[in-house]
Amino acid sequence: MPPFQLAIVGAGPRGICVLERLSANAPEFLGGRRLVVHLIDPFPPGPGRVWRYDQSPFLRMNSMPEDVTMFTDETVLIDGPVRPGPSLSEWARRVRSGKLAVDVPADVREELAGLAPTSFPTRRLQSVYLDWVYRKVLAELPDGVEVIEHRARAIGLTGDPVQRVWLEGRAEPLHADAVLLTVGHLDAGPDAAAAGLAGFAERHGLGYYPAGYTADVDYSAVRPGETVLVRGFGLAFVDLMLLLTQGRGGRFVEQDCGGLRYEPSGAEPVLHVGSRRGVPYHAKTGYRLRGEPLRLPRFFDSYTVEKLTALPGPLDFRTDVWPHLAKEIAWGYYTELFTGHPDRVRMDWAVFADAFADSRWDSAELRDLIRRAVPAEADRLDLERLDRPLAGLRFGSAEEFGKHLREYVEADLARRADPEFSADLGAFMAFLSVLPPLAALVGTGRLGADSQVSDVDGWWHGFFSYYASGPPPRRLEELLALHEAGVVSFLGAEMRVRADAEHGVFEGSSASFPGTVRATTLIEARLPEPSVQRATDKILRELRDAGELAEEAVLDPATGARLPSGRIHTRVDDSRLLDANGNPHPRRFAVGPHTSARSAAAFTRPRRNALPLRQNDAVAREILRLAVLP
Repeated sequence: MPPFQLAIVGAGPRGICVLERLSANAPEFLGGRRLVVHLIDPFPPGPGRVWRYDQSPFLRMNSMPEDVTMFTDETVLIDGPVRPGPSLSEWARRVRSGKLAVDVPADVREELAGLAPTSFPTRRLQSVYLDWVYRKVLAELPDGVEVIEHRARAIGLTGDPVQRVWLEGRAEPLHADAVLLTVGHLDAGPDAAAAGLAGFAERHGLGYYPAGYTADVDYSAVRPGETVLVRGFGLAFVDLMLLLTQGRGGRFVEQDCGGLRYEPSGAEPVLHVGSRRGVPYHAKTGYRLRGEPLRLPRFFDSYTVEKLTALPGPLDFRTDVWPHLAKEIAWGYYTELFTGHPDRVRMDWAVFADAFADSRWDSAELRDLIRRAVPAEADRLDLERLDRPLAGLRFGSAEEFGKHLREYVEADLARRADPEFSADLGAFMAFLSVLPPLAALVGTGRLGADSQVSDVDGWWHGFFSYYASGPPPRRLEELLALHEAGVVSFLGAEMRVRADAEHGVFEGSSASFPGTVRATTLIEARLPEPSVQRATDKILRELRDAGELAEEAVLDPATGARLPSGRIHTRVDDSRLLDANGNPHPRRFAVGPHTSARSAAAFTRPRRNALPLRQNDAVAREILRLAVLP
């Protein structure tokens, strides 16, 4: 038989992980038939676009080396063979010891030499690791499997059954038996609101930067000393903050009394940052769990998902799902508090755990139990206050609010560095534990439209990121130093932006204090929301316009309307692309965070039975089955 030709469009971490799973599973399926995998990406295979080495050395990961792996292990429940490999931390240790021969660029050798399991590496060092992973996968390919790199952008996909993949700058297409799109986050053009702001900026000679991947945006037109409004206080803002300060020649200096001082270069703008919450993401914790091993998930597991899907009618997230999620997070928190810090509670853990399990979430009974068992209010988990720390607070001036927010950030840094508050890490682990069962629940299609689009993809994703996916602590120390230097100003919660035609400027305000800020530049510091309709990728647009790729839409049973989620519509169990009529394509697949499967990051934490690794194995086996069809 002729070789089975597979085209993988996107050779970043997710594409390489699927390649590894194809390699591991190939001997079971191919039976002597050859497999040729075409890796298509203008960026280097392994790192891809996001983790390419060619980016600012000031940009860092928000994950620790011990929490980053590309490989399966004994905890990953898959049908294919497990092939372990080193985490980023283990890889660094082996490279330093000489057990692995890796050509490490001079720019990151010093960082590699001092890398600890709990450091926060530069993205450049992660790029070197991902490049090594790719080369390891190539070196371990079984006989009969070949990989061909195409450093080009895929711009079209046609044909049936033979798939023709058109590449930028090439007259003839690649011919393939199957195609896998590992699309990552979708780049999307501006929505109506952003287009209006962009038009206003063009008419008045202002600067407007819509949502985008910060490392790819050219901010050189932002002038020194210019007043800039920044909407968004998450990880994209952290990157922006560094690029416009340290990236322009400023420097942070360690002070003898502790903390940092910022020495400006004079090239910085003045950033007025606000958001819906008005506060930055929580810093990552700097300690370990001290109590008994957590048994998670306990209240939101596969059994709970089965019970929920058995309920009649569509599920409401806030009423039917959130109580289970909240109880799981609280269970992780209080398990660590009671077993790791027994001197701060007034009840035996076994007694509390039984009463907690029998109580409905947020009931008077449960609140009374917690009050009796946990005497200090600071030790009680308040999810509403965590979600909206500035709710109900109003200050007389920007200066008063700035002082309050400084104290908030300082308290967060202190708490995240103090092992006495390791219960916060218990909550963090519980947050992680509910992601797979929640993805399974969404995949059943039982959530109501608004619950899925507004609550799961909207509020829940934002709350999870804010609590569990924050920056390294040093980034918040740098934020405080920049505020002290007058380079960053805090605008507050419920940030509002208005196009002020009378004065020809952008105007920003918030619910935190009276007054406005007028600015000549507005930056949206966030990734664009997923949108197949506004996708800028040419291959996705053409497939969409031909009806061969659809945007996932969820039916609202109350109105009969369908609400678009923005995601590429795929069949969750095998990742096949669904067309405009809901029909699965026999030879086209897609995986990534902006598909119906809603998988998380491309790489994962070791020994967590990570959902992306399971999806990678499943789609690899589904593709290999095509190779043996008559």
